[in-house]
Amino acid sequence: MSALKDRIAQFRKMSTDDPDNELGHFRLGQLLMEDGQIDEAVASFRRTLELEPNFSKVYQLLGEALIHLDRTAEATETLTKGYTVAHGRGDKMPRDEMGKLLVKLGQPLPQVETAAAEEEDTIGPGGTGFKCKRPVCPYGKRARGLMNPPIPDAIGKRIFDEICADCWNDWFKNQSIKVINELRLDLSTDFGQGEYDKYMRDFFGFEEATPATATTSLNVTEGGTPPAQG
Repeated sequence: MSALKDRIAQFRKMSTDDPDNELGHFRLGQLLMEDGQIDEAVASFRRTLELEPNFSKVYQLLGEALIHLDRTAEATETLTKGYTVAHGRGDKMPRDEMGKLLVKLGQPLPQVETAAAEEEDTIGPGGTGFKCKRPVCPYGKRARGLMNPPIPDAIGKRIFDEICADCWNDWFKNQSIKVINELRLDLSTDFGQGEYDKYMRDFFGFEEATPATATTSLNVTEGGTPPAQG
């Protein structure tokens, strides 16, 4: 069995064992697309959005899959909704990619609110002034920044700049343990560390790999615990 098939089997098992794990379904959909199993990828992405309807990157990938299947009307509906969701969350990269796809389909871009309106939820009454950029952050104006970078490398700095303390703690205390245990990752190997890093970037909604993550992803703050919240 190829490495890709092995990974599909791992994430299929994860999604079956934990059917409410949106990241498991999301990662499975990505791998199925990579393997050319587009219909199954569509099902995985739809399940992801059932669990987390604000996951803007999933709308982009689902739209791409539907275009590949020549299901243009469904693709247009998905991308239009996803564009609005991504804009409302400030997820510029998936928003812009969905905009390009809509233009290619000959469809108009949705009417969206101004930038000032976007910031109101964060800096308005009761807001902390910190806007978490995780696509599915549930904390809104209650989001608080970390006191220090949780990892002493480039991705740690990015987490510090873009991710709230509660989302980091959710990853470190809950999701990272599930990823290691359910995928049986050996973090002493390049593959294990790479898969861990990939899943972490998916969790935070990072679009690309950040350099220098391969050997430091688990070198977290002193004592091996999440940093104190701000």
